[in-house]
Amino acid sequence: MTVGLFGGSFNPPHDGHRLVAEIALRTLGLDQLWWMVTPGNPLKSKRALAPLADRIALSERLLPHPKVRVTAFEQTLGSSYTAQVLALIKRRYPSVDFVWIMGADNLVSFHRWQNWEKIAMTFPIAVIDRPGSTLSFLSSRMARTFDYARIDENDAGQLARMPAPAWTFIHGPRSSLSSTQIRKENGG
Repeated sequence: MTVGLFGGSFNPPHDGHRLVAEIALRTLGLDQLWWMVTPGNPLKSKRALAPLADRIALSERLLPHPKVRVTAFEQTLGSSYTAQVLALIKRRYPSVDFVWIMGADNLVSFHRWQNWEKIAMTFPIAVIDRPGSTLSFLSSRMARTFDYARIDENDAGQLARMPAPAWTFIHGPRSSLSSTQIRKENGG
């Protein structure tokens, strides 16, 4: 089985997130996508963070798809650090082929994530294009460090079955929506 792991604050979830999930499902040929709503991002302020239950409910309504499972299991782990969560997932589900899914807007700052190199060594990564971030795969520290492990996006359907490190940048339709902008427009 192949499973995409799509994590984030989703504060709030929006059509841009749905587009990333749909592109990942289609391009990567996933059996499932686990939409992982984090209790809080260590690199972001928790002051404007909506309650976890609200973000889960909004995520479920945004993409009711038989292959998508919205989860907040990070909360039960007591960690919001991606490297720790992925290591646990790898131990719990050794027979599943996983791929980490992230928007290209996160690629620029990925090197600031705790143990970011360990993340890249745990599961293959699919980076989905986002407006203003198309060239980040050329200049980001992650892209430069793991340049040797980049595969052509035409081979993205095989990514989940590849050993890490392996990653690809997937071009396609992009949404300019941003959770930060939505919160600003709504006075949050």
